[in-house]
Amino acid sequence: CTGFIFQKVGKLAATAVGGGFFLLQIANHTGYIKVDWKLVERDVNKAKQQLKFHSSGNKISPEVKSRVDEVIIFLKKNVILTGGFAGGFLLGMAS
Repeated sequence: CTGFIFQKVGKLAATAVGGGFFLLQIANHTGYIKVDWKLVERDVNKAKQQLKFHSSGNKISPEVKSRVDEVIIFLKKNVILTGGFAGGFLLGMAS
């Protein structure tokens, strides 16, 4: 059920995001929306700096590492549940 729902919702979400982006581009082109490109460029540069800072040492932050460890422990303890879910998810995606 989850795979089937994910497939349907994924297509709907992709359509909604693409359509929303298309409408925003039309609104920008016709003058309904004014984009402050200098602000966009500044924010993108700030994000690039943060990504370079976090990826420079290839170290995972402690918060992410602890969450990943929790997920791995859960998956190891519930291997039957995990396998069943993965199989059902793949079957749902295939249909």
